Amino acid sequence: MSDAPVSLSRSGPPETILDPEPPLAVAALEEALAQTEDRRRDAVAEVVVRFPRFLDGWARLGLLARDTAEAYAAFRVGYHRGLDRLRQNGWRGSGYVRWEHEVNRGFLRALAGLQATAATIQEHDESQRCQHFLHQLDPSWPPPNWRA
Repeated sequence: MSDAPVSLSRSGPPETILDPEPPLAVAALEEALAQTEDRRRDAVAEVVVRFPRFLDGWARLGLLARDTAEAYAAFRVGYHRGLDRLRQNGWRGSGYVRWEHEVNRGFLRALAGLQATAATIQEHDESQRCQHFLHQLDPSWPPPNWRA
């Protein structure tokens, strides 16, 4: 169990904030994203191999994928690893996981990528389920910069 806060409110569902990512992983991803375009995808792939639980690493790999199948796979890994992390942080299947908290963005970015990629491959039920889930987790979804 983590020390990350799960706040209970009389005015709504609980809110889960994921525990921080390892500083080495964050620094490695920043360095990978700063690579030249022809090197960036491979550099991010190296980060997720080194830090396989790093949610934003998987989401960024999905955004940089060479094709739709690779994108779908990376987003799905980030989504499922994110569900595991949410549960470890006290989430019980409902409540907010808001974009405004930087540590939640990797999971939400992976879920949004999964939604978009599912739509691309015409898996409409999955796309709709992901879209609905995003709005349950953060009613103000989408932020204008979720891909950034």
